[in-house]
Amino acid sequence: MPETVQESGADGVGADAEEQLTDGGSQNGEAEHASSGEELLVREGDIAGDYLEQLLDLVDYDGDIDLDVEAGRAIVSIEGGDDLEKLVGPRGNVLEALQELTRLAVQQETGTRSRLMLDIAGWRADRREELADLGRATAEKVLAEGEKVRLQPMTPFERKVVHDAVAQIDGVHSESEGEDPRRRVVVFPKP
Repeated sequence: MPETVQESGADGVGADAEEQLTDGGSQNGEAEHASSGEELLVREGDIAGDYLEQLLDLVDYDGDIDLDVEAGRAIVSIEGGDDLEKLVGPRGNVLEALQELTRLAVQQETGTRSRLMLDIAGWRADRREELADLGRATAEKVLAEGEKVRLQPMTPFERKVVHDAVAQIDGVHSESEGEDPRRRVVVFPKP
């Protein structure tokens, strides 16, 4: 049952406060929902951190695990240790596989699909910068030449970074074409 505050004039609590509390507490409800969503993401990060810590112990690699929440997803980073590059693999293939395994471990524990992002040895952060540069350079080329450009096949993460970079340039747009694992970004001049 909704809580009601009595109007008392002297303490400044009036009809506005009563409306907020008797309308179902929409402002508090939204804050609680946002808080519970962030709590779930923190829990996802904790579960992922435990899973990855066991993995590092199993392969006898050193690494520090950092947990964060950004843009509505749990971010898990492993830094340090000379062997971590082996967990990235060529073009991040091992990293992508570990991210999927970690998501499955989180899903098994929470019962909900996870969108967590895993980065190892700063590879994903470095790759994001490279891809943003590629997206901007490709967009500039398309603007200058007026012809569409097809890029090499990319992972969903890579395509998103390129799409975001292209979207910042006026006069061009990008789309993805093809099927995974051969899905690629195509940058077009705007008509």
